[in-house]
Amino acid sequence: MLPRLPVYILISVLVLLVQGCTAESSKKSPPPRPPPPPPGDPSWALGLHLYRALRSDPSSVNTLFSPLLLASSLGALGAGSAGTTSSQLQGLLGTPASAKGGAGAAKLLSGALKSFTAANGTSFRLHASSALFSKQAPPVSQKFVKESQATFRLQHRPLGKGDSKADLKQLHGWVKAGLGGLEGAPLAAEVKPKAGALILANALRFKGLWEREFTEGTTDHRTFLGKKYTKVTMMHRAGLLHHHEDVENMVQVLEAPLCEGKASVVFLMPFHVENLARLEKLLTLELLSKWLEKTSVTSLSISLPMVNITSTLSLQEQLSALGLTDAWDQKAADFSGMSDKSKGKLHLGGVLHWASLELAAQAGKGGAAPEEEIIGKPKLFYADHPFIIFVRDNATGALLLMGALDHAEGEALHDEL
Repeated sequence: MLPRLPVYILISVLVLLVQGCTAESSKKSPPPRPPPPPPGDPSWALGLHLYRALRSDPSSVNTLFSPLLLASSLGALGAGSAGTTSSQLQGLLGTPASAKGGAGAAKLLSGALKSFTAANGTSFRLHASSALFSKQAPPVSQKFVKESQATFRLQHRPLGKGDSKADLKQLHGWVKAGLGGLEGAPLAAEVKPKAGALILANALRFKGLWEREFTEGTTDHRTFLGKKYTKVTMMHRAGLLHHHEDVENMVQVLEAPLCEGKASVVFLMPFHVENLARLEKLLTLELLSKWLEKTSVTSLSISLPMVNITSTLSLQEQLSALGLTDAWDQKAADFSGMSDKSKGKLHLGGVLHWASLELAAQAGKGGAAPEEEIIGKPKLFYADHPFIIFVRDNATGALLLMGALDHAEGEALHDEL
């Protein structure tokens, strides 16, 4: 017969057992593999083509835009268009020139917008707005306005009868509100909308909340080897993350989950210090999908710059080069789905885009402490030179943000790249 144990010993044993179970259950399992880019998703079809078009300009620095917001807004325009204007908009989004194809794209985009909105405050902090401004145009039908708002979250904002300065003031006021109070950078080219012009505008500000935070004690000042060598704050931590090395193409791929795994940030970085031209020539949806599929859970020591990537874009030239030509021509444009009196009058006068992405140390509410199990000697992902970055939704696979960091603000040392 076993001896009777004192009550305080029994309680101590129970407490130790419970603590052991809790510790075991709280061990961080490796992050699940996010889904591949969904076939036929307009945010990916538009995102990669537009990224390459933007980066073909050698003067582009720190390019950033939201494929999801832009594709959704163009999808709304497609729903209000007809004839070749409609065909060109559907071609831009990689959808068949048929009602069924357009409806399928609308469903994908609408679902992704809802998914990202639901994750706001958990996986990231997001301010996002899309609007269609019209200048002395025929009345836009209430049916189009309501459907665009419900499906694509596209507002309609008439511009006043004032001059271009008044129009720009109204636009920048809207941008500041859309960016959550952040001042949007002025446009390089002045916008002068004429009567009948439609100005499509997107504004997005994003700050990811990591699944595991970078603590204040793991930051220091290092050199970022970009277009200018600058001193920046680098944040460091170690953990288990999805990672792949393409030795043939000399590219590292890192996928870092945000809090609760609802979204993730992907980094594409050359092995060595160089500008991004070589990597960008490789970039296709097929190769990118292959890289993402080949990532595996790896013990990593990662270092990222604490930076804000911002971009202000006027996209007429790039969208025209990608096949959207009739929409800008007052005689050829057909937006008869917006207004019975619109044919020959309504036309696109501009597509404007403001975007901001902040890389910071903070994790989401309830995010795990930075300590994490390390297996063996960790590999190094040291982002001290230019990289491509994008953010995708892990529920729908949609592409929220895509861009590049060529230059990090800081104390300049000397020019190199």
